[in-house]
Amino acid sequence: MTSGTRWILHVDLDQFIAAVEVLRRPELRGLPVVVGGDGDPTKRGVVATASYEARLRGVHSGLPMRTAARRCPDAVFLPSDRAAYEEASARVMAVLRDLSPVTEVMGWDEAFLAVETGDPESFARTVQDQVAAATGLECSVGIGENRLQAKLATGFGKPAGVFRLTSQNWFDVLGDQPASALWGIGAKTAHKLEELGIDTVGQLAGADVAALAARFGPTNGPWLALTARGIGSTEVSADPYVPRSRSREVTFQRDLTDWDEVRGEVIKIAGQVTGDVLAERRPAIRIVVKVRYKPFFTSTHGVPLAEPTSDRTEIEHAALAALEKFTDRRPVRLLGVRAEFAEEDPR
Repeated sequence: MTSGTRWILHVDLDQFIAAVEVLRRPELRGLPVVVGGDGDPTKRGVVATASYEARLRGVHSGLPMRTAARRCPDAVFLPSDRAAYEEASARVMAVLRDLSPVTEVMGWDEAFLAVETGDPESFARTVQDQVAAATGLECSVGIGENRLQAKLATGFGKPAGVFRLTSQNWFDVLGDQPASALWGIGAKTAHKLEELGIDTVGQLAGADVAALAARFGPTNGPWLALTARGIGSTEVSADPYVPRSRSREVTFQRDLTDWDEVRGEVIKIAGQVTGDVLAERRPAIRIVVKVRYKPFFTSTHGVPLAEPTSDRTEIEHAALAALEKFTDRRPVRLLGVRAEFAEEDPR
């Protein structure tokens, strides 16, 4: 490789939230740590993250805290501390920007870098060393010719490793893996692919594109085939990370059975979301309401706003309109409201 070869690196902080907590409490290193809610596993709430030690016991993000306590009763349960995670993330991203001017932040714990080097593994190890020196946090780095390859490569490098995935070794590594191993293919899509007799990445790569288009649509069908072949975007933008939405959720310690009470809670949450929208200084274009019924069935409905707005009354009315799309009146354990922004700032 020449010094001018362009690579895309995906940097993913290992067990980020749990790792931040362990840095603050070194005595927890090596113990199963679970972070979520207010840290009380006897209350309703979901796991935000779990340390690798807890994951080996079946604890993962999104799991009910009570279930996590049953699976790993000796775990250390801690409350979420958003400010601490944001501060740690900001320090990591500052390190990455110093190493690569083209750094695209994807959230608290991951970013894409575009670099020109003849030795991407050496550059990746430099990234790991610099992040660890500045923050004490470990990261895994995926190397690829495009974003898709780099993103998937990171998973093979965890924890704290480096892995290169390119068109040369794509099928050797992924060919026999289930289609759901690909970035962007979830359980529902994988099930539909199975109905077509497509189980693996290799089978999807060789599938008839016309048949895929007929089943998944003229855009998604061909995209599935390209993804299975390891073909993806090579664009990395240094523009500041801009959230696509802002949301709030509340898990209730007792089920809500009175729908008037449900409406009242949705109005409260919509008011909080309005504050977030105003802080973003970007108007919302769509409001989505999330309802989690007892015991744990979740559904969402959304409505578009007549025009982009940051007005509290309009956002509350839209949230109630979305809520009215729910016909099930079973007991409610969680409510959420999300405000979505336009792709381009409409100001």
